[in-house]
Amino acid sequence: MRPAGFALLALLALAPGCVARGPGPAPGDPARVGAEVRSALYRQRDAWNRGDLDGFLAGYWRSDSLTFYSGGEIERGWEAARERYRSRYPDREAMGKLTFDLNDVAPLGEDVALVRGAWSLERRGDAPHGLFTLVLRRLPDGTWRVVHDHTSAAP
Repeated sequence: MRPAGFALLALLALAPGCVARGPGPAPGDPARVGAEVRSALYRQRDAWNRGDLDGFLAGYWRSDSLTFYSGGEIERGWEAARERYRSRYPDREAMGKLTFDLNDVAPLGEDVALVRGAWSLERRGDAPHGLFTLVLRRLPDGTWRVVHDHTSAAP
């Protein structure tokens, strides 16, 4: 092989690692992960506030391995979480308006994040509120889903 041909092959072999990335954060960038997780949670909030319980639940991992800790109880599985929400929030009035503060969104890697925050519902006659800790995971299709939810209500 001529020297020019060898140099071209060497350049092509090294090129994938030298290609410049476009603008924006790198795939494992904590700011990008945090922004994606916040966006997923805001979509859930918006669905709730439209009275779309199924849209809200779409933010949860549709798996028997989903865990939900609340009110001294442990629920496992998406269907169990769905039934719990349906029994507690049977209509738009019971759902009220959801607001939350995402106090801390901490990426634990490129595909997992821990979220801590506070929630409140504005409803006619009461205003329940409390704290939550969520674990979200990016699924193979690129969507972020809640895989663990620990929510508590203030007394």
